[in-house]
Amino acid sequence: MDIKEYFSLVFSDYTLRTITLGTAILGAICGMLGSFAVLRKQSLLGDAISHAALPGIALAFIITGTKDTNLLLIGALVSGLIGTFWIRGMITKTHLKSDTALGLILSLFFGFGMLLLTYIQKQPNANQAGLDKYLFGQAATLIEKDVTLMAIVTGICLVVLLLFWKEFKILLFDADYTKTLGFNTRFIDILITFFIVLAIVLGLQTVGVVLMSAMLLAPAAAARQWTNKLSVMIVLAAIFGAFSGVFGTAISASQNNLSTGPVIVLVAAVFVLFSFIFSPGRGILFKQIRFWQNRRDLKLQKTLQFMFDIAKTHEDISHPHAIKILNNFQGFTKGSLKKMEEKNWVALQGQKWSLTQDGYNAAKNLYTQE
Repeated sequence: MDIKEYFSLVFSDYTLRTITLGTAILGAICGMLGSFAVLRKQSLLGDAISHAALPGIALAFIITGTKDTNLLLIGALVSGLIGTFWIRGMITKTHLKSDTALGLILSLFFGFGMLLLTYIQKQPNANQAGLDKYLFGQAATLIEKDVTLMAIVTGICLVVLLLFWKEFKILLFDADYTKTLGFNTRFIDILITFFIVLAIVLGLQTVGVVLMSAMLLAPAAAARQWTNKLSVMIVLAAIFGAFSGVFGTAISASQNNLSTGPVIVLVAAVFVLFSFIFSPGRGILFKQIRFWQNRRDLKLQKTLQFMFDIAKTHEDISHPHAIKILNNFQGFTKGSLKKMEEKNWVALQGQKWSLTQDGYNAAKNLYTQE
C-alpha cells in the first residue's frame, strides 16, 4: 500500500481512521503543551516524566493482573505525577540544579520500571505479553475509546488554556510579576505541569517511553522558529504535531516493518530541521542571507566614505574622477560601483565617476552616525 492509497482508505477503513485520528490528536495536544515546556526551559521534563511513568504501568499490571489500557494509564499518570513532584521537591528543598534532579528521577524510575518488567516477564502468566510496547509504542493497538479519551483530554486542555490564558502567559514570562498581581503561582504551575504529564501519559501507548519527549518538544521547537507570539506558537505547534502524526502514520502504514512511533518522531524532526533552516526570522538560511546583505552594505558604505573624502577636496562635489583611483581602496569591486549607481549615489561616465547629491547626503549621514 502506497501513501496515496492510504489516504484514499483512511476515511473508510476503521483501523486506519482510528490510528490516524489518534496520532493527529496526540500530536496536537503534545504540540500545545510542549510549547510551555520549551518556553519554561523545561525540555528535559518530558523525558523524565515519560520514563517515570514506566514503573506505574508495571505496578498497575501487578496489582490488577490485567492489561486494561485505562488502568495501566492511570498507573502511569500516578507514577508520572510522583516523579514530577519529586523533581520539584529536589529543586526547591535542596541545592541541586534542575538538570541534576531530572537526570536522577529519570534514571531511578526507569531503572525501577525495567526491574518490574523483568519480574513480570518471569511470572507464569501469559497476560504480561505486550507490556514492552510501552517502551517504544505501538500505534496499531489504538482503539476508538482511546481516541475518544484523547479527544476529551484535548478538549478539557483547550478549555483550561482559554480560562487561564492570562495567568499562564504572565507566569511564563515573569513569575515574580505574577506574584505581585496576587495570582496563585503555585496552583498555576501545578496545573500546567499536570496537563503536560497527562499528555505524556496519553502518548505512551502510541510513541512509547523512550520517544515521548521528542513528540512533546519537536513541534514546539519548530513553531518557536516562526514567531515571537505565544498564541501563534501554540497554534503552529499543534498543527506541526498533528501533521507529524498523520504523515508519520501514513508512511508507516505504506511500508512494511516500520514502527509508527519512531516514524512520527522522524517526521516531527523534519519539521524542526525545515524550520531551523527556512524560517524567516531565525532560520539559518535567512540569517546567512542577512549576513551577506549586511556585509555588502558595509562595503558600499565604506566605499562611499572613500569617494566622499575624494569628492570633498573639490568645491564641486560632482567633479569627475577616474575609476582607477578606487583601486587603491581595499574591498572595492565593480559590482559595488554598479550598485551605488543604482542607488543614485554616483554617476558613471566612461571610466570616470562623480558623486551625486544623494550620494553626498548619504555619506554625510554616515559621518553623522559615527
